[in-house]
Parts: sequence; structure tokens; C-alpha cells
Amino acid sequence: MGGDKAPQAVVAGAINAARAMPTVKIVLVGDSAIVQTHLDALGATPPNLVVHHAAQVVEMCDAPGVAMRQKPNSSISIGMKLVRDGMADGIISAGNSGAMMAGAMLILKAQPGIDRPAIATFLPTKAGRVILLDAGATADCKPSNLVQFAQLGSAYATWVLQQPTPRVGLLSIGEEPSKGNELTKETHQLLLASGLNFVGNVEPKEVVQGVVDVVVCDGFVGNLMLKAAEGFCETILSLIKEQFTQGGWKNRLLGYFVAPLLRRVAKRVDYAEYGGALLLGTNGIVVISHGRSNELAIQNAINVAARAAAHRTAPPITVTA
Repeated sequence: MGGDKAPQAVVAGAINAARAMPTVKIVLVGDSAIVQTHLDALGATPPNLVVHHAAQVVEMCDAPGVAMRQKPNSSISIGMKLVRDGMADGIISAGNSGAMMAGAMLILKAQPGIDRPAIATFLPTKAGRVILLDAGATADCKPSNLVQFAQLGSAYATWVLQQPTPRVGLLSIGEEPSKGNELTKETHQLLLASGLNFVGNVEPKEVVQGVVDVVVCDGFVGNLMLKAAEGFCETILSLIKEQFTQGGWKNRLLGYFVAPLLRRVAKRVDYAEYGGALLLGTNGIVVISHGRSNELAIQNAINVAARAAAHRTAPPITVTA
């Protein structure tokens, strides 16, 4: 029920995912009457897609902790409980990300040794992609939190990127250990003694060049970097497209031949292609999707959750959306 384009995009994306992955059971948690209306409008419902009623909805304007306490029958709360009780392997939402984190901490609980979870998202680089965490779960961090994020990100990169010893960098304003604020300075020293493959501080420009596999920062900085990168990529692509649609037939003809290349670049930087980001550090698979998620993003988010579940359990698997 959450997201700028919900529930239409969520239902459509879930249908597409259900048809593409017939061994995955998808549970649409939300107002059953509203969800069923959208299912009926899209034709036959795949047999591996069911609806679980939730009478309440966490709005984007709701305070996360308050919403979890005052809306126990929200789609986020019920979805989390399905995961906790073993009725689902994972939960996906494009709604209130703060409520998703609060629900994960209150209902699923943090993994042993983890104080705060982190959102791990992918950024495209010249060399492939890098895992950025935290991308927005914990705005105010202690140095020990960032070390835990580095441990979580390193383990995730070993699985996803097939890197036995992932290179871990600490996002800062300079390479020197003396650069940055007190948080990065103290974290730098802890990471040196962590046993991870810590390569030192990295600046944003180095992150997109692909010099590390994992980059660590607090959620405030990470979320800003993620949104700045999205906005910058969208603006550059828009400016390039504008040049090809102006200036006469020669520019338009050139744009015709360049368009396939631009589409490939746009696909690499499109959030919808990544689907969603895993919330690492909790006892359950939690995928947080972009608030602007369309049906492709939802379908890919379900794929992210399904692959994460398959890594831990034998199929058939269940994912809650």
C-alpha cells in the first residue's frame, strides 16, 4: 500500500513477478478490497499470488515509531509478522522506509552483534557496481555502527559480487586519515584493526570510479549521496537528450543513431533496474524500494528478495510484497 504509485504499480509488478517466477509465492498485504479491484482490472491472477488483508496503512508523513505502535494492523506490521512467524521469507515495501526499519527492529529484531541495521544499495561505477551502506536507515551513527556496516557490507559483497576479500572504503572528504569529522576519524582507526580488507578513506569521485567494492558512511550522508547521484544522472541524460532534439535535422539524425547507447547508459543508472535495497542486520529479509517505484522496480525488488531467500533456504520460497 506504500509508494508514490501504489497500489497500482505494486499489484502490476507483483503479477509480472509471479508469472516470471512461478515457484515463488507472492503475498500482497493491504486492503483486500482495494487490492482485489486492481487485480481484477489486470486480468487473470496467477495462482502463486494471494492477498492478505491489512486494515491500516502507514502513510509517508507518519512518524515511524508512532506508526508501528498505533497501527498494529498496517500492511508493514502484518507483513513483518508474517516473516517473523515463518509464513513468509521476506518483505518488500516502497512505502515509509523509516517505518520499515522501525518494524524490522521491533518485530524481526536485530541480528546478534548488530546494534543498528543498514540499507545496502548499489551504485553504478566504471568498473561495475559498488555497495553503499548505510543509504538511509540510521542517520546518526557511532563509529562502532560504521564498523558493523562494513562487516555487513563485506559479507554481502562476498555473496553478491563474488569477491572473497571485498575492498572496503570509508566515505570522507579526503584520503588522509586526518581528514573528515570526528566520526570518520575514529571509524578509520577502528576499521584498520577490524580484520576487513580496509583500503582507507575514499572520496565520492573515487567511489564511482570503482576503487572499492563496499563504501561505508552514516545514513544521512549515504542518503544524500544516493539522491544526489540519481538527480545528477537524470539531469545529464535529460540535457543530452535535449541537445539531440534541438538544432535541426542533423542533431535529430545523430540522436537517432546515439539513442541505443543512451538507453543502455540510462538502464545502468535507473533505480528501477535495481528494484530495491536490502536492509542488512535484521532477522529476516527486508527489501526497501524507492518511493517512486514503478511496476518494473517492484518486479525487480521481488526478484531481489527471492534471490536472497533462495540463498538461505531451499525452494519453493515465499516473499511478501
